[in-house]
Amino acid sequence: MVNFLKKNIALLWAKKHVRKAEFKTNAEQNQEKLLFSLVNTAKKTLFGREHDFENIRSVKDFQEKVPISDYEDLKPYIERVKRGQANILWTNVPEYFAKTSGTTSGSKYIPISKEGMPFQVKGAQSALFHYIAKKNNADFVNGKMIFLQGSPELEEVFGIKTGRLSGIVAHHIPKYLQKNRLPSWETNIIEDWETKVDKIVEETEKENMTLISGIPPWLIMYFEKLVEKHGKKIKLIFPNLQLIVTGGVNYEPYRDKMEELLGGNVDIIQTFPASEGFFAFQDDYTKEGLLLLTDHGIFYEFVPLEEYGKPDARRLTLSEIELNKDYALILTTNSGLWAYSIGDVVRFIDKNPHRILVSGRTKHFTSAFGEHVIAFEVEEAMKATVEKYPAQITEFHLAPQVNPEDGLPYHEWFIEFEKEPENLQLFRNELDNQLRKRNTYYDDLISGNILQKLQITYLKKNAFQEYAKSQGKLGGQNKIPRLANDRKIADLLKINKL
Repeated sequence: MVNFLKKNIALLWAKKHVRKAEFKTNAEQNQEKLLFSLVNTAKKTLFGREHDFENIRSVKDFQEKVPISDYEDLKPYIERVKRGQANILWTNVPEYFAKTSGTTSGSKYIPISKEGMPFQVKGAQSALFHYIAKKNNADFVNGKMIFLQGSPELEEVFGIKTGRLSGIVAHHIPKYLQKNRLPSWETNIIEDWETKVDKIVEETEKENMTLISGIPPWLIMYFEKLVEKHGKKIKLIFPNLQLIVTGGVNYEPYRDKMEELLGGNVDIIQTFPASEGFFAFQDDYTKEGLLLLTDHGIFYEFVPLEEYGKPDARRLTLSEIELNKDYALILTTNSGLWAYSIGDVVRFIDKNPHRILVSGRTKHFTSAFGEHVIAFEVEEAMKATVEKYPAQITEFHLAPQVNPEDGLPYHEWFIEFEKEPENLQLFRNELDNQLRKRNTYYDDLISGNILQKLQITYLKKNAFQEYAKSQGKLGGQNKIPRLANDRKIADLLKINKL
């Protein structure tokens, strides 16, 4: 009886939530109103005074007065916020700092205000509510749920709680889900990822698991340990597993491997969360594309990728974007990030409502020869190749080989196969052709005999896990870039070639 009530209450909540989701039809108008609300709230902050927020009357005014920034640009302000000063970027001191690993900046401290934090939770809730309403099914609420995440233990920086985003969010799981949630606190705070996954296996293997959440590489690691231990597929271990919620990286390159491990039908929801905000989730499970959340305290701008980094780059609003073009994503948030370049590249596939694909990273590309190949292109090329010449890919990485010992330069693909294609040469040729179809500059370089066809370096099993471990990036929300413009990752991966 309790389970019946719980399921039906979830169905009622979900359908009510979806009916109230007016942002889908009023997104463009509401985005402009949101910007003025953010500017008005922060006009007396240090940043607001320095950038003349008092005299911003239009989006154009805002773009003229507030340049695009990255973490280095905002770092002097954030350092003052870290010392507990209010009215710097936002009116109050942040409720949290989400600590992320940077490159040039070292660790980044992304502020999350008391206004911004609820939207991190609401984004995930909305994804689940849309799923329940669409499927008319809330059975999973009666089983156990697991969230593969960073440690929920938080440190304090001048009184501001600080930790990984997933660890912060763990403190805001709704009470009605807490009893069903795994793993235990003691397991969740284990820092060593391999030890942690082993403990998660112990705690969950005999439970009625119905929902599992995490980024694809670490879901796969968890599933592999279960399959190896029990000698059977996940759906036989967890027969009531209904739903997997994933995000952080594009799910498609991992789909075949996940389906093989699962051994049965499980619904997938793809999401787009980050420390800076929860941006989008999949609301139509029959096709790719994530619904952009335009009423969650974030004003979006979009810079055409080919213009990104140029002083005269256009900054487009939601009403100005075109379909099937790549844009650098720029954010202004209710946590005090102003015209902030998050580093992600998105592509709109629909305007009614606004749906996006995450097509890459502004810093993750290969352009040693002027080709500017992005993640979406290599992932789509790999997907098409695997469809024609069946294979199972665990992970891959692309780097340029500028100075080979013999012959012309080339793109080197480091691939860890779970199952190799029957004919490796045909697979290689097809992969090259598929990339040429998607990137005309690469095609010109091949046809002009400036580059030779791509080369594939085959890696041992667990090569990417070993690389991540060697860099202290095994687990949590750490992701290995699919592309690089140098050979720093490539040279370390080569240690594990076959």
